[in-house]
Amino acid sequence: MKSSSLGGLVYSTETGRMCPACRQPLAQCACKAQAKAAPIGDGAVRVSRQTKGRGGKSATVVKGLALDAIALALLGKQLRTQCGSGGTVKDGVIEVQGDHVDTILAALAKLGHQAKKAGG
Repeated sequence: MKSSSLGGLVYSTETGRMCPACRQPLAQCACKAQAKAAPIGDGAVRVSRQTKGRGGKSATVVKGLALDAIALALLGKQLRTQCGSGGTVKDGVIEVQGDHVDTILAALAKLGHQAKKAGG
């Protein structure tokens, strides 16, 4: 059995379950609130077209947006509607089906994001 260098307290009879990261009771844990509040992107917005793993079909990918998950989902919905196609938001990346790089660059510029074209 492997022992942790931080100790292994997971339950206390006084407070109940404990968070392994911050060592606070789960009711007072601040780890998850900080993780949800932190934006995923680095601020350098890049728009590119990819075809890998899609059976030859292209998709426009938007990376680096410094938005939380809810705002990113709303922006993804707005971009998909403006392009008139489907897509998804996964792991902080917006994917729009089809080649819509110029349309998305224009839409992001209108919304105040400084986006640049990445790739060929």
